[in-house]
Amino acid sequence: MCLCVPLHAQTPHTVAQADVDRITRDAILIDTHDDVPSNTIDGYDIGTANLKAQTDLPRMRGFLGAEFFAVFVDASYVEGNHSANRTLQMIDTVTTDIIARYPHDFVFATTAEDIMQAHKDHKIAALMGIEGGHAIEDSLRLLRVYYALGVRYMTLTHFNTNDWADAQGDITDVKVHHHGGLTPFGKDVVREMNRLGMMVDVSHTADSTFNDVIATSTAPVIASHSSCRALDDNTRNMTDEMIRALAANGGTIQINFECAYLSQRYNDQAKPLMAKLMPRYAEAQKLADPAARQAAITAIFAESASIPPATLEDVVAQIDHAVQVGGIDHVGIGTDFDGSSCVPVGLDSYNKFPALTRALLEKGYGAKDIQKIYGGNILRVMRAVEKRAVELKSMPPLNSSVDKK
Repeated sequence: MCLCVPLHAQTPHTVAQADVDRITRDAILIDTHDDVPSNTIDGYDIGTANLKAQTDLPRMRGFLGAEFFAVFVDASYVEGNHSANRTLQMIDTVTTDIIARYPHDFVFATTAEDIMQAHKDHKIAALMGIEGGHAIEDSLRLLRVYYALGVRYMTLTHFNTNDWADAQGDITDVKVHHHGGLTPFGKDVVREMNRLGMMVDVSHTADSTFNDVIATSTAPVIASHSSCRALDDNTRNMTDEMIRALAANGGTIQINFECAYLSQRYNDQAKPLMAKLMPRYAEAQKLADPAARQAAITAIFAESASIPPATLEDVVAQIDHAVQVGGIDHVGIGTDFDGSSCVPVGLDSYNKFPALTRALLEKGYGAKDIQKIYGGNILRVMRAVEKRAVELKSMPPLNSSVDKK
């Protein structure tokens, strides 16, 4: 019988700043989703102050242990089969414009051990995760190429249903054929990711796709940037049932800092505005000129700023709910910085994480709990995925294809 007091029920207490600083410093903060490559590919220098978004090297130093840079491939690249081209360019901006440009700060990483070594060397481990399964252009061969180039997770869909997996929401004007989850090829994508050692990411997927992934994957699964639907009914978030299934699978839910996924109040106020802005955002992504594209996106984000943002307290509530439902070993951080139109007041970059540390300590979480949430849990998942790949090493590569009939 367990007589433990639930974390959220513990009495708040005064926390010394020295403890906040020590716990934040000792934890390996791993963010599983940051969209700054969508800016560096257009010329932004990550070493300079980012006046439009949340990510820059000055605010990462001393706080961030590892970053999964999002290799985001917008749905517009599907037309004309340009998804692979865009994927390779996005991989290059991570390796060239971020890692190679600042080798004293970043180190290329692909494994849990690489992250641990980077932490010992006082560097930021730089990893990559593809956002949007259409990036593989229905080819397991391309999936393997991306793995060889260092990609260590793939979000199976973005806001667009592809040829083999249903998305949570479709914002393109293309008529969509839904599959009811994963197609047989989609299940082979999951199996091949297991064989390679690439984490399967269910953020952005439809609930039916999530269920098929859980039934198919033999390795732990992640939601790289999602929050809890019980606190905010945005369908980008996960239900309690999904969080429990993810925990039973051994995976993690990585809490997203986008206001619309944190706060029901914000989500309710934003829905009418987002209904107007999302189609414009999709059109802006199609603009070929980088300056014009960035100007259009900035204007859209500025319009959304009229709504009071979510708060640090909303982040703590999301983390606490996920812990109560899934357990302390199955919750992490996936900020969605530089890909969000709104982030919480008081938690708008990595140098503000001491405030989250303090808030969690005041909530009753201990240093070991915070270490798990900040990075320990995703490190465990990575090791399990790597171990499963070793177990499947004798299996031949899969080479199925999408049935276009």
